[in-house]
Amino acid sequence: MSLTLYTVGTPNGQKISIALEELKAHYNLEYKVQVLSFAKSEQKEPWFLKINPNGRIPAIVDHSRGDFPVFESGAILLYLAEHYDPDHILLSVDANKKSEAIQWLMWQMGGLGPMQGQSNHFNRYAPEKIPYAINRYRDETFRLYSVMESRLSDGREYLAGSYSIADIACFGWVAAHEWAINTDLAQYPLLNDWLHRLAKRPAVVAGMNVPSENKLIANDFKIALSAEEAEKQAKAARDWILKKD
Repeated sequence: MSLTLYTVGTPNGQKISIALEELKAHYNLEYKVQVLSFAKSEQKEPWFLKINPNGRIPAIVDHSRGDFPVFESGAILLYLAEHYDPDHILLSVDANKKSEAIQWLMWQMGGLGPMQGQSNHFNRYAPEKIPYAINRYRDETFRLYSVMESRLSDGREYLAGSYSIADIACFGWVAAHEWAINTDLAQYPLLNDWLHRLAKRPAVVAGMNVPSENKLIANDFKIALSAEEAEKQAKAARDWILKKD
């Protein structure tokens, strides 16, 4: 196989598995998945730090190009579009459309991901509830959802013209909205439509189920856990999340 994906089932990992599944569906691209155990800090082991010095997922190794490693999810998406997408199904060849898609990719990398990630942390994983932090990052996540809602308000179906890596980058984060902000997307009807539009793509469904089953799409993006069950799930992850790098 040409590629190995190092990942776990997080929004950042899902970006790459969705993109790879789109390429698999279109080009019959085969790839190998290697799951890292955060509980065992495998992402900090010397062998993996040679692939990603930052010790984070996702990362890929391209065996067809001398075992070339690529880390950072946005960089991986651009790499896959450049080297594995000659028909430009993930990134338009048109200069303006390509630029728009990259702009929204950078917006996700610098805004939606970090801010919603912090909302996840203070809402679910922090050892103590800090109202200011919870409200700060939840409200910023709301603001970023409003930006997407506004973007979609001109009748467009996708963030940058046709379906692209911009949509792929944002999907996993928006799909997990209830975990971060404790509410649905009723106040963002266009964003909700966009989310469900992407969820109808077979490659998106397949990518969300890498490396293991993900029930968000099947459950219509609802957590489907009681408050007690959600806290138990968060507690199970808290030890490795709070572990010092």
